[in-house]
Amino acid sequence: MTSIAIVGAGPQLGLAIARTFGTQGFDVALISRNGEKLDSIVGKLAADGITAATFPANVLDRAGLTRALKEAAARFGGIDVLEYSPVGQFGITTLTSPSGTEPSDVEFEMNFQLYGAVAATNAVPPAMREAGAGTLLYTTGAGSIWPDPRVANVNAAAAALRNWAMNLHKELADAGTGIQAAHVGIDASVGVSILPGVEAVQPEQITPLYWDLHTTKRDEAELVFRG
Repeated sequence: MTSIAIVGAGPQLGLAIARTFGTQGFDVALISRNGEKLDSIVGKLAADGITAATFPANVLDRAGLTRALKEAAARFGGIDVLEYSPVGQFGITTLTSPSGTEPSDVEFEMNFQLYGAVAATNAVPPAMREAGAGTLLYTTGAGSIWPDPRVANVNAAAAALRNWAMNLHKELADAGTGIQAAHVGIDASVGVSILPGVEAVQPEQITPLYWDLHTTKRDEAELVFRG
């Protein structure tokens, strides 16, 4: 069997990615901080005939995140695809302009985006290297590529994650590991418009990019969805 672990799984993009891979025969490990929401997603996937299990963890708790991924690997006999796309919550995530950004504003986002991705990645590649195959996918908003001053602190951390993911792609490719690493940039709001002028799209419009990277575009370090 093959499996995908979705870190930051939610009812929009996470569910759509799970369906995209699940309908191709993948088992799905769902990881996020809200176990009740994960249970709801499992129910929706089960209705589609997709096997899924929940592994609650907060990406800010790196030890807990590592433990959840190891439990997922044990449950499904390994992880073939890791997808990282946690989304901040209103009331927790502070959006700042460039001149209004304090170090703490960027620090939180770096912990949430880059450091969480690094911790998640460190938990899975050893088995992938042994197998000589695997896929590592990292999602950010397109502000990581084309900055938006309304969300400068989020963009800064997203750009750091994009840079790291593309460097990882080069390292793994140059070493001939058989592991694909890639960044997915989303130039749209998913499900509902949040920022004025940023179009909302349905997550099902985006998820073919993830499948393409896993299957036919393994030489690509990045794909960008433009709504």
